[in-house]
Amino acid sequence: MTESAFIEINHTEIQGNPFKMIDQEWFLLTAGTLQEFNTMTASWGGLGILWNKPVVFAFVRPQRFTYGFMESGDLFTLSFLDEIHRDKLNFCGKYSGRDVNKIVSTGLEPTETSDGSVYFKQARLVFQCRKIYFDDIDPSNFLIPAIQKNYPKHDYHRMYIGEIVKCLIRKEK
Repeated sequence: MTESAFIEINHTEIQGNPFKMIDQEWFLLTAGTLQEFNTMTASWGGLGILWNKPVVFAFVRPQRFTYGFMESGDLFTLSFLDEIHRDKLNFCGKYSGRDVNKIVSTGLEPTETSDGSVYFKQARLVFQCRKIYFDDIDPSNFLIPAIQKNYPKHDYHRMYIGEIVKCLIRKEK
């Protein structure tokens, strides 16, 4: 299954509840090239319109292996998988690509878009994104002190805003 097993749709045609998709179903955030990339499971993020563009908001802590790939490239993807792949999402959230080969360990099948972004053949929905902004979470801006409990190690995320440049959905069989 390659990009031809997927069809491109407009971002306005996306089906599903984005709150459920992100918070409960999770996604794989992937950056790099097919020759060298990393993926990580994420459950924090968002979708919306900003600067008249469809965007995603993605968050990566600097100590994550994926962070270097996010920093070095312009493109990244969000791959949403069906529930039958929960074990793959759990594994990619528990282990670092520094220590294990997530692809060999999970059986994920990486492929790439025509622009060179990496995503997975098991995905049902893929957002290919181009970074357009980043900012580091600044705890002095927390308006609710309880938010700090998410950062016991003071390892604040970097927020990336990515313009959605391509939406792919898996073709129905």
